[in-house]
Amino acid sequence: MQPHFPLAAVVAADELKLALCLAAIDPALGGVLIEGPRGMAKSTLARGVADLLDGGRFVTLPLGASEERIVGTLDLDAALGEGRVRFSPGVLANAHGGVLYVDEVNLLPDHLVDLLLDVASSGINHVERDGLSHSHPARFVLIGTMNPEEGELRPQLLDRFGFKVQLGGTPEPTQRAEIIRRRLAFDDAPEAFLAQWQSEQDALRQRCMDARQRLSTIALDDASLDAIAQRCFAAAVDGLRADLVWLRGARAHAAWRGASRIEAQDIDALEPFVLAHRRREHTPPAASQPPAQNQAQQPSQQEQGEGQWGALPPQAVAVGERREPPRFSKKP
Repeated sequence: MQPHFPLAAVVAADELKLALCLAAIDPALGGVLIEGPRGMAKSTLARGVADLLDGGRFVTLPLGASEERIVGTLDLDAALGEGRVRFSPGVLANAHGGVLYVDEVNLLPDHLVDLLLDVASSGINHVERDGLSHSHPARFVLIGTMNPEEGELRPQLLDRFGFKVQLGGTPEPTQRAEIIRRRLAFDDAPEAFLAQWQSEQDALRQRCMDARQRLSTIALDDASLDAIAQRCFAAAVDGLRADLVWLRGARAHAAWRGASRIEAQDIDALEPFVLAHRRREHTPPAASQPPAQNQAQQPSQQEQGEGQWGALPPQAVAVGERREPPRFSKKP
C-alpha cells in the first residue's frame, strides 16, 4: 500500500486538522466538507486521517460512479450460474472502518450526495433493489472537497455535512517554503520521512484512540445543550441538525482534550465548524418613516439643494385654488 503523508507533518492548517481529528473520533458527526481553491493539499490532509483509524483504509469515490457501484448490487454471476441471490458489495462496504474521500463533491448528482451523507450519519447501508434486501455496516469518515469556483452545493446538502472548513488565504513565505521542503523530502524518500515523523504521528494516533474510548463516558448534558441551542437560535440556523452536531462535536472535543465533561471551551471550539455553512444573516428592520405631519415640516432634498440632477422644485398650490385648463380656439 502506498504510504500517506503523515498528518502530524502537515504545516499549519490547524483548524482543519482539528476538524478531521474530531471526525475520526466520532464518525457519526456526518463528515467534513473542505472548501478551498486548488493546490491547498486537501487530498493530502484527507489521506492522513486514514492513519488515525484502526483499519487505516482510504477509499476514493471513483469519478462517474453509478449508484449501484456505490451502494452495491445483485451479483449477476451468482444469480445466473447458481440460481441464488447474493449481494455484491460496493464502495460503501469497502470504506467501512476507514475514510471515504469524495473529491469535488459539488459536481456529483444531488441524489448521490444525499445517499452518501445518509449512510455517513447512520453507519448502515440499506439496499433494496432487484429483489434484493440487504443491510451492512458502513461506518466511515466522510471527507468531501469542493472548489466554489466550480459550483455550489444546495443548502439542503450543505446542512447535512457535519463540519465545514474553509481554506482561505495563502500561506506566508516561510510556511510555503517549509511545505515544499517537506513534500519534496516525502516524495524523495517516503520511508525515511515517515520514520522521521513516526513519534509525532504515533502520539496523534494514540490521542485519537484514547478519545474514542473516552467518548461514551462523557455526558451530553442539558447545560451544554441549552447553551448551544441559544447560539444556534442567535445564528438563525434552519432546522435542528446544527444543535445535534454541535453537541456531539463538543463531546468529541472534550474527549480530545482528555476531559471528563463538556466545558465552554469545547463549545467555543466547535462554533466555526458547525456554523460556517449554516449561519444566516439577520435582516435589519427597515427604518420607520416619520409621520406625515413631521414630513411636511421637514425641508425636502430639493429645497436643501441636494436633489437629483434634473429634478424640478415643487410648486406650492393654495388649498381650494382651481386652475382652469387652457382653452384652444377652434379653426373657423
